[in-house]
Amino acid sequence: VQLVESGGGLVQPGGSLRLSCVASGFTFRRSSMSWYRQAPGKERELVATISIGGGSTNYADSVKGRFIISRENIKSTVYLQMNSLKPEDTAVYYCYASRSGSWGQGTQVTVSS
Repeated sequence: VQLVESGGGLVQPGGSLRLSCVASGFTFRRSSMSWYRQAPGKERELVATISIGGGSTNYADSVKGRFIISRENIKSTVYLQMNSLKPEDTAVYYCYASRSGSWGQGTQVTVSS
């Protein structure tokens, strides 16, 4: 099982980034997928979850209305579109597959002027 995140980087407040997570080694279309994040000195927190078919999504209150989770089962990929970014969104973002209980290596997002 492998989850590979990409798309992180440095962005100014108010900017946007799109994270991607490519999965392999398990049946992606049968797994709900989530994005978590962990800021320095803080616990890892759930950011967003998407159901197997993509018809149901859930978000942390702190990102509702700004982040959008989506998936392309044919590409075994889950995305996190992040808009109106704030300095408090700075963290390492991780992809998680519920079916396999696997984590990606994380991608750093830094929001700073």
